[in-house]
Amino acid sequence: MTIEVDYRFPPGIDASRQAKMIAVGQTAGTWDARFAHREESLRSHLAEVVAVSSEPTGHSLATIRFPVANVENDIPSLLTMIFGKYSMAGAAKVVAVRLPEGYGTRPKFGITGIRERLGVRDRPLIMAIFKPALGLSAEDHAAILKEVAGAGLDIIKDDEIMGDLAGAPTLQRLQACRKVLDAVKRETGRTVLYAVNVTGKNPVEMAKRLVAEGANALLLNVLSYGFSVLEQLASDPEIDVPVFVHPALAGALCAAPEHGMAYSVVLGTLMAYAGADAVLYPAHYGSLPFDAGEEARIRDNLRVRNVFPVPSAGIHPGIVPKALADYGQQVILNAGTGIMDHPDGAAAGVQAFFEALEWWGEGKAFELESLPNGPLRRAVEKWGAT
Repeated sequence: MTIEVDYRFPPGIDASRQAKMIAVGQTAGTWDARFAHREESLRSHLAEVVAVSSEPTGHSLATIRFPVANVENDIPSLLTMIFGKYSMAGAAKVVAVRLPEGYGTRPKFGITGIRERLGVRDRPLIMAIFKPALGLSAEDHAAILKEVAGAGLDIIKDDEIMGDLAGAPTLQRLQACRKVLDAVKRETGRTVLYAVNVTGKNPVEMAKRLVAEGANALLLNVLSYGFSVLEQLASDPEIDVPVFVHPALAGALCAAPEHGMAYSVVLGTLMAYAGADAVLYPAHYGSLPFDAGEEARIRDNLRVRNVFPVPSAGIHPGIVPKALADYGQQVILNAGTGIMDHPDGAAAGVQAFFEALEWWGEGKAFELESLPNGPLRRAVEKWGAT
């Protein structure tokens, strides 16, 4: 079995030469007559340049095939092989990685498992974020959760910045919110997922403690804490809850046009093969600059492994037509201010999303004059519609 990687080089770079450097330098390296008796073994670890082509922009694309025997069936060793030392050698960008089907760690839940936990199978899921991000008490979090859960919310998550801080320690937040989750389950039969942020110097142990204390979902800043942490969370039988992953730091790895790795590799392929159940990333019609093509590739790279795509950052009810045109039903719509800053309160923000799903399902235009007075109209008045 092999691993194929596409590297894009800017104009003026000798792509064939650079690709050969990667194929040799990132694998066995060179050797002399002293190792003639190891010739067969050494050659079995060399990568192979299988194609080099030119693009209309003047860039070049090189495809290199690596032996899967060179890595440890995980993401850290993969990254070290395909781009480790060479990432400091000049302009080059990893734009695609193709892994064997059995490589890495599969999600425990993914799309089908999260839907099963929630008992929701026939519509997009609605997710909120606790806002403000910092400065709230555990009781504040519980009060917000009670409001949005009562309006029908499916999932809520900590803000990625929220850690185990003195003002609202993680276990206190969980304990306060568990009372709300239990009450909702008891009174309505509905499950609401609360993705608690996993932080600290020993995040795996923290995750185990959170699950033991009743957490029904986790949030992880993978690029801050490491792919190996995600792989451990996904493979540990004690952590029997979905893991939602956040894209914090992705811009540092992906945003430069001629360096690093494509967003679709980092937030798509690598997350999907490291065991994520759902991956957050910017939507191109949201509040962060993002390329629509990269967004689509992230979506597709996740879905091939049954991982839930979660377009985020600036999502509000008015973008539902555009989002569902791009994603259909298999999507989690994740809103922070798009729910919490609704003019009529957070519950109305949730209701506006459900009204938008119903309005879209009936094929009606999101034109202000045609919307009845209610949460959706008020949301469109504030944020507009696409």
